[in-house]
Amino acid sequence: MSRIGKLPITIPSGVAVTLDGNKITVKGPKGTLGRQVHPAIAVKVEEGHILISRKSDERQDRALHGLTRALVANMVKGVAEGYRTSMEIVGVGYKVEPRDKSLQFSLGFSHPVLLQPPPGITFEIEKPTIFHIVGTDKELVGQMAAKARGIRPPDAYKGKGVRYAGETIRLKAGKTSK
Repeated sequence: MSRIGKLPITIPSGVAVTLDGNKITVKGPKGTLGRQVHPAIAVKVEEGHILISRKSDERQDRALHGLTRALVANMVKGVAEGYRTSMEIVGVGYKVEPRDKSLQFSLGFSHPVLLQPPPGITFEIEKPTIFHIVGTDKELVGQMAAKARGIRPPDAYKGKGVRYAGETIRLKAGKTSK
């Protein structure tokens, strides 16, 4: 039995979970999230807990058991508390500015780069070099953080670029002269 899949998910106060066949919908103070569950996985809501179980012991069903439990737990946490990823920009003259709901990056290119958020994602700018990506869906927050980092990934020699807050970059030594 899956060690992660067999753990019950506690439903916090203010969060409502509804099941409609294979579709689970979680509604909370931060928003609403929905997901289709694989037919081989059974979801039950009882006494303030969500229980995930599998119908057979096949390899794929065992893999989906823990995955489904983790995805549903992320949905519950997202609508209750939300997710936040902090990013920082390192480099002389590199900065980020708000443009309506999007971000405009100045990262040493000949043009500014605009990053549009999908629905459900908002940006917060703390300083011109520190910004946060906030949302209820963990997948979307992570995808937007990866997209922002992909605009100018950290350089291996000087460490300049967009990185996750607290990320350490191993710098290469560069050339030495005789």
